[in-house]
Amino acid sequence: MSGYLRVGIAQWTPAPEPPVNLGTAEAAVVELGRRGCQLAVLPELWLCGYRAATLGADARAAAEPPGGPVQRRLAAAARTAGLVLCAGSFPELDGGQLFNTAVIYGPDGGLLLRHRKACLYGSEPAVFQPGSAVTAGDLGGGLGRAGLCVCFDGDFPETARSLRQAGAGLVLHPSAYEAAAESWWDTIYPAQALCNGQWWISANQHGGTGADRMLGGSRVIAPDGRVVAAAPRHRDLVRTPELLVADLAIDDELATAAAASSPLWSPPPGVRRNQDEPGLGR
Repeated sequence: MSGYLRVGIAQWTPAPEPPVNLGTAEAAVVELGRRGCQLAVLPELWLCGYRAATLGADARAAAEPPGGPVQRRLAAAARTAGLVLCAGSFPELDGGQLFNTAVIYGPDGGLLLRHRKACLYGSEPAVFQPGSAVTAGDLGGGLGRAGLCVCFDGDFPETARSLRQAGAGLVLHPSAYEAAAESWWDTIYPAQALCNGQWWISANQHGGTGADRMLGGSRVIAPDGRVVAAAPRHRDLVRTPELLVADLAIDDELATAAAASSPLWSPPPGVRRNQDEPGLGR
């Protein structure tokens, strides 16, 4: 995309009631559209929240099938705001199985990408079935090819490299990253961006109590590993969304990173990936 892309991120502490959270998400998307954002990103599992002790019951209570009413309202929000919406992730019920599924809608409300979280963290395997694919595709409107992953998916070098190989220079990353793992958040993701010449845009839940306290710190990382915009961290309950807006020179930064750092993702002659080595989604 030539020129600048205005990106918006919303982070907050989900309430126990899914209808309240849906209203909060819709209001955030409307406001980001009003601020001129062309792309908006929401966190992981904002519809039901992320409380470990009750995650299974909370997710089941909020779950819906592919194309369900919550998804239709999110598609309508993207259309009304006139932007590309990475609508975070939500509990998806398909064939009796529960998935943690992220979606992206275009400014016309059409579904662009759907990704089922493949790398389940902590107690999540007792709640969700894993997805089995790396997800990348063209977002249209000059945004180019993007990757979509959910929280713990992005912790693995294989994810970023597979998305790089799939042509994604932009990675959208809905998350529910706990405050206790702050050092991972700060270390892993700048390295992913640098080593693969990618923009990483992460929307994280924020607030809560005890072990369920979410870090916040939603951010934009440039393809040279610089954090160019970041939201607050370490607050308590955040019921009103904190909005982060940034103008990004997407193509210019990708080109600069490619000129400076492409040896990191272009192995020297004679160094090849073992074809028998397992990879994410293969």
